[in-house]
Amino acid sequence: MSLLVVGLSHRSAPVSVLERAALTADAKVKLLHDTLAAEPAAEAAVLATCNRIELYADVDKFHAGVAELSTLLAQHSGVALEELTPYLYVHYEDRAVHHFFSVACGLDSMVVGEGQILGQIKDSLALAQELHTAGRLVNDLFQQALRVGKRAHSETGIDRAGQSLVTFGLEQLAVDLPVDAWAAGKRALVIGAGSMSSLAAATLARVGVTEVVVANRTMDRAERLAEILTAGGTGVLARAVPMDRVAAELTRVDLVVSCTGATGLVLTGEDVAAAVAAPAPHAPAPVAEILSAVPRPAEAPTVPALEPAALAAVARLAVAARTHGRIADAGAARTITAVGTEDRDGCPVGLDSLTEAPGRTADGRSALTGVDAGSLELHGTWADQGEAAAQGRPRRGTRAGLAAGSPVRLALLDLAMPRDIDAAAHRIPGVRLVDIESLAEASADAPMAADVELVREIVAAEVAAFGAAQRAARITPTVVALRAMAAEVVAMEVARLDGRLPDLDDRQRAEVTQTVRRVVDKLLHAPTVRVKQLASEPGGAGYAEALRELFDLDPGTVASVSRADLTDGDVQSVKNTGRAS
Repeated sequence: MSLLVVGLSHRSAPVSVLERAALTADAKVKLLHDTLAAEPAAEAAVLATCNRIELYADVDKFHAGVAELSTLLAQHSGVALEELTPYLYVHYEDRAVHHFFSVACGLDSMVVGEGQILGQIKDSLALAQELHTAGRLVNDLFQQALRVGKRAHSETGIDRAGQSLVTFGLEQLAVDLPVDAWAAGKRALVIGAGSMSSLAAATLARVGVTEVVVANRTMDRAERLAEILTAGGTGVLARAVPMDRVAAELTRVDLVVSCTGATGLVLTGEDVAAAVAAPAPHAPAPVAEILSAVPRPAEAPTVPALEPAALAAVARLAVAARTHGRIADAGAARTITAVGTEDRDGCPVGLDSLTEAPGRTADGRSALTGVDAGSLELHGTWADQGEAAAQGRPRRGTRAGLAAGSPVRLALLDLAMPRDIDAAAHRIPGVRLVDIESLAEASADAPMAADVELVREIVAAEVAAFGAAQRAARITPTVVALRAMAAEVVAMEVARLDGRLPDLDDRQRAEVTQTVRRVVDKLLHAPTVRVKQLASEPGGAGYAEALRELFDLDPGTVASVSRADLTDGDVQSVKNTGRAS
């Protein structure tokens, strides 16, 4: 049996094809069952994310395996085989392992070095274990991939070359501003409550939005995520709403992040247009009205006339103070050192000149106090049960056709595959849309960190080690069968000796038996050790067959050792190892 992977990704197929080929949760389950039912495959796992769909299987025939796996992918993705075939890639044995380890390290992601793929690999392994489609090879492969991915992130600076899909998407929306400066004071709507949505909500709270509204089909999942955010200590206001409230919430938020498992659009162009056309409840009042309400001392100094940009800046700050009782930056005093420069979001205040908000580090980042990554991952995993999780990565570009400096009324980040938000929304004035397709286009310009080469060296070394271990493991059943046969021969000869020398006492019989066993062990030791060494080298697969022929081993005995199933304890250990990686 040999490892085979057949799949398509952002490197081989356009986003439009990936979107159509996206697998639902039910489709993944059916695909795994049908793969095992197919003749060439003995075990299988599927890795389906926003930018890749890959089917891994242990097959006994290469060409038959490729044909069968390709047909199954087409059947369950809903894309005709003749249309899908040009975008498929195939990797076999060591090349398949090299590809998978590269994927686990983030080298094959849109955003090189992103770490979210490790969580997706863990989920894929858990599903294969739950459905009992993962055998020894798939378990070994996925566990080792998780270890290799962790090693790459801990031993190199690959994290500097990449980021999560959420962070990258927010960077595209912020254009030239730091994300935390752009997001500060905004109200956000998160549609969905799965793992990606949980990550998005946590990221939004970290970068300084004042409010996060979570909408989900299942209300208790949305409420759970809102509770986690509230307990985070960031001061963000978090609440949950049912999906039928999305249209109403659109009119009062500045930013939408959507990532659901829906097969149709969650937000149509009409929904977005209606929300943008509606007056924002926190829109600033006329400048003259605001300034007239500002109390002046009896002997107020003469104030020179302000430029329109400066008046707009004062108006914005005054509205924030009047609406929230304070400037919308968690209560920090901000100093405007330059007025009159328009930012890319239509805000006249030079955000780069504002002082840091409290609770943030010098680079503008703050931790979710009390909400560790594990808690959010647990919530996301819990929420994803029974729902299709749309997940992914990427690097630079927006669909927004806005002129530089044009005001943005509503920023949209669509992280779903297939898409949640109508692509036509980017043509609506005042809307900036970033989706998987625009991120894919931007990813081509992503800079490659020097640490990428170090990660490639790690992958190469780990592939060699894994291959050697697997090749050595293939001969193990033959060696075990050989030793079992030798033990049987010793037992038969000792029994025959008992018949010929019935007067031997127990001590004498035990000594003779031990002597015979030592002779057999010494004769087998050197050949079996050497054959394991030879079998672990490339091209060493034939040594097992040679050993079986030389010693006339029963193929049934060897096969029974090869088919030895994992115990329940082994399976639980596999699950625990995968989750902890």
